[in-house]
Amino acid sequence: MIVGSELDAVLWWDQLPTELRAPLGPPLTQDTTADVAIVGAGYTGLWTAYYLQQAMPGARIAIIEAHCAGYGASGRNGGWASAYFPQDHDALIRSFGLSAAQAMDAAMNDSVDEIGRVAHEHEWEIDWAKGGTVVAARSQAQLAAFHARDAHLRALGFTPSTQLLSARATENLMGATKVVGGTFNPNCASIQPAKLVRHLARHVVQGGADLYENTPAQSIEPGIVRTERADVRARYVIRATEGYTAQIPGLHRRLIPFYSSMVATEPLPPKAWDEIELASRPTFSDGRRLVIYGQRTADDRLAFGGRGAPYSFGSRISPVIDDAAIYRRLQGILADVFPVLHGYRFTHAWSGTLGIARDWWASVGLDPVTGLGWAGGYVGDGVGTSNLAGRTLAALVCGRDDNALTQLPWVGHHSRSWEVEPLRWLATTAALNATSSADRIETRTGRASLRGRIVDALTGH
Repeated sequence: MIVGSELDAVLWWDQLPTELRAPLGPPLTQDTTADVAIVGAGYTGLWTAYYLQQAMPGARIAIIEAHCAGYGASGRNGGWASAYFPQDHDALIRSFGLSAAQAMDAAMNDSVDEIGRVAHEHEWEIDWAKGGTVVAARSQAQLAAFHARDAHLRALGFTPSTQLLSARATENLMGATKVVGGTFNPNCASIQPAKLVRHLARHVVQGGADLYENTPAQSIEPGIVRTERADVRARYVIRATEGYTAQIPGLHRRLIPFYSSMVATEPLPPKAWDEIELASRPTFSDGRRLVIYGQRTADDRLAFGGRGAPYSFGSRISPVIDDAAIYRRLQGILADVFPVLHGYRFTHAWSGTLGIARDWWASVGLDPVTGLGWAGGYVGDGVGTSNLAGRTLAALVCGRDDNALTQLPWVGHHSRSWEVEPLRWLATTAALNATSSADRIETRTGRASLRGRIVDALTGH
């Protein structure tokens, strides 16, 4: 049983049935070979294995995981299986053209449905509810930004899936305070993320993949993954380590780990839900820049998270973030959005890491010469994007260069490395502070701020 760790504080892990908590693979203790070696047993690595098993029956697949399958962001996230790609459509259009942006949008929409399809096919209970996502504008500055973005994309010839809503229409979906308008995107499902990753891991192991848990990779090189006790040699080596990439020697500047934190309430009674709404279990957020996100769980809790925890110098990762102020801030934000929560208990609080590239672009690729592949940099939008990454990596390994997925604009993208310390810490800390400050100014004044525009320019939004 996977117990007695910080995972016990994570709502999603606390809810797992016994059969999904059992260890799935032993540590690697002797050298082995495989056709494909995958480092990381989160969504990206496991989806890659899943689709490789379909495309290459009998292929030897080895998955190397530092902790247990789903330990990282895959088992800790907000449970949004969304069609959001980390880069804005505007950036895709400017870099690759309208048709490429439309293809990327369609592929992301398909990824949401694909997750639901696979879960249904295998009878995985993952608390699936495709209720879309509602984003409330709770200031005039936020509302103006929603309308400006919609008008800009339409002027470029792109028809967004996101619909503008009136204040009343937004409140009918999400009973938040201070609502002046909002948006709705149907291409999002609420899920229980730990159930999904553990079902997926069990499936690929039962399908013949070798999963080595509690086996940290010490290096990832062409044809070989080195660990403390033994090595795995393979024609293809796939890096699927997302926020933990910086912990691997030689890759500490590839992606930086950023924390996102969550809290969860006790199950709420019907009278509370009469005010909160979220009847069809849409995921929800508001228009502030320092991202918040939430969902109504299948057992009628509110699971709610947000960014704001400081970046750790040197890209260090702590397994436990025990700063009570972070969780009090999230509880305060949620109570401001839904005042009916006053008096109800919060039962869980936890954090996890996401990966951010220097240019905020997610990417996937495979070098056919070295056999090294990668995917990541999801900036917190990894549930849906990782499924697309897994399908794409499987196609690349199989040499299907004419596949529509392998032609998408994020394939083969290379972000430049992050700066050395202390520049990396100074830049990320300044950006975080500027984002928080911009939100406060715009809430107070009702107008867009210069700081906000600078942050948008730096992040490509």
